[in-house]
Amino acid sequence: MAKRIIDLMYQTPPQWAETALADFGHFLADHANAERKASALAMSFIVRYPDRKKIIPPLIELAAEELEHFQQVYAEMEKRGVDLIGDEQDVYVNALIKLCRHGRDERFLDRLLVSGIVENRGAERFRLVSEYMAGRDEDMRVFYRDLWAVEAKHANLFVDLALEYFDHDEVYARLEQLTRAEAGIVQELPWRASLH
Repeated sequence: MAKRIIDLMYQTPPQWAETALADFGHFLADHANAERKASALAMSFIVRYPDRKKIIPPLIELAAEELEHFQQVYAEMEKRGVDLIGDEQDVYVNALIKLCRHGRDERFLDRLLVSGIVENRGAERFRLVSEYMAGRDEDMRVFYRDLWAVEAKHANLFVDLALEYFDHDEVYARLEQLTRAEAGIVQELPWRASLH
């Protein structure tokens, strides 16, 4: 799949990984929650927009893939004796959702693009986790390296879906606005043992 998502406008410093992984158990539990929510989000698009038939097959596939990732992360948690945690407020995602416009078409476009940006940020951070794990935990290095590649494809998928329904210039103008806003949000957030 060709690259569709635009580059992040703020790069997470590599030192983020050290802070995020200081409590690796909590990071894994948070990661599991993120995968579960990503699966639910893909299905929620289908429920909200059943008339947008072009999104249905790829989002069913995405929902299944995210659920498989949840299963994989949970298996790693079980190996380490880490329990699932309840939902915690995701300040990052909530701030991005607040940027989404009202109106059926506008919100549909914005939610697709925000989902792509979230996947893109996830890919970046999985790459940092993979690099941090080099020489520390080879299994986890490979695990997060593979997830990094998949998340990047997911980011592109959401932009591809937007391009099925909206003009190229409209999609990329809005994507640039949202990516710029996302950079400001990320820079303001404290680092913690979580993906966002």
